[in-house]
Amino acid sequence: MAAKDIKLLGARQSAFVNRVQFALNLKSIEYEFLQEDLFNKSELLLKSNPVHKQIPVLIHGDKPICESLVIVQYIDEVWSDAPSILPSHPYERANARFWAAYLDEKWIPLFRDLRTAKDDESKAGVLEKIFEGLTSLEGVFVKSSKGKGFFGGETIGYLDIVLGSFLGWVKTSEIIGHVKILDETKIPALVDWAERFLAHEAIKGVILEPEELVNVLKGYLARVAAAAASK
Repeated sequence: MAAKDIKLLGARQSAFVNRVQFALNLKSIEYEFLQEDLFNKSELLLKSNPVHKQIPVLIHGDKPICESLVIVQYIDEVWSDAPSILPSHPYERANARFWAAYLDEKWIPLFRDLRTAKDDESKAGVLEKIFEGLTSLEGVFVKSSKGKGFFGGETIGYLDIVLGSFLGWVKTSEIIGHVKILDETKIPALVDWAERFLAHEAIKGVILEPEELVNVLKGYLARVAAAAASK
């Protein structure tokens, strides 16, 4: 399908947008990327996602699809003749969806808590929860990969996309917080997986470098502060 038929509304720094980019790349789908300013959202975004008014939004023809996990599943179902993203077995598919929900609802928000922690004790408590999650995910990877390179086995799958999309921000948190999160002494299988994932042709160049993300975060926080001060 031609790129003009598929548009992705997003921002390059967004891990949730990156997920959709991964899925499109894995399926070799051409698309037009429309960069959004989250402080000055386009009319197209507001029209396409009137409920949440958030990115990403995939526009397929004239039909908008919202929310990153929904979009990834949509891509996998519509372009079913290309490599599968979701597991084919119902139990494995349900399990992948369970851990994806855990990541979005429980684990990823911990990094906001880490950034806003007011003292060393609070920071240590958040880091403990982050490491607990990674230990669980290490076990999930070992079981689901069946000795292969990815959560999806021989190829990148649903959980690879969900967790992999956040690797840039994990490394950014390491820089900002002066901590080691991807620690090969604690989660060796996941550390190897992360290197393998980031080196994949469908992934390379999508996630911004950690130094760029640090600058993005600083700029975002400065704009938030300026907006609050002007009120």
